[in-house]
Amino acid sequence: MDIEAIRLGKLKDLAGADLEDEDFSNTDLSKVNLAGANLVGANLNQANLNGARLDGANMAGSDCSRANLRAHLMGTNLMQVDLTEADLRGSNLRGANLMQARLRHTALAGAFLSGANLMGVNLEGVDLRGADLRGSNLSNANLKGANLSEADLQGATLSETNLEEADLRGANLSGANLTRANLLCAELEDTNVTGATLTGACLIGTILADLDK
Repeated sequence: MDIEAIRLGKLKDLAGADLEDEDFSNTDLSKVNLAGANLVGANLNQANLNGARLDGANMAGSDCSRANLRAHLMGTNLMQVDLTEADLRGSNLRGANLMQARLRHTALAGAFLSGANLMGVNLEGVDLRGADLRGSNLSNANLKGANLSEADLQGATLSETNLEEADLRGANLSGANLTRANLLCAELEDTNVTGATLTGACLIGTILADLDK
């Protein structure tokens, strides 16, 4: 594989390519086809992957901090990936595995995360406004202070999830599992909780005005 040609933007079809541990920091990979590629441990710090196809790629342990990842990431393995300050707004992350990913200050507004695995992930203060999280697994995740306004969490698993001071105004939590979730001082105005399970949930200080149930 001609790595220098990739860095110079001369190769656009890299589907299934073996790029493990390669350095693509600050590289323009916009609209490159990387579907099914092996990017385990790759350095993509500050890389531009806008519009790239990464569906089914294995990116486990890679460094994507401050990268533009407004890309196609359906079914992508993002386990233990550093996504600190990465831009994933509007990205397709349906069915992606984000376990143990680092998501500090990651932009996820409008992202498609239905069916994604976010179990135990730290999403404190993350912007998830309008995100599609239907059927996602957010059990034991830390969403303290996260912005989930207008997010679709229908059927999501949020058992033992920390939602302290989270903004859930206008969110759809119908059918969601919130067993033993921490909703201390969370904002739930105009939130749809029809059929949601709230057994053992902490609702102290929670704002419940106009709650749709």
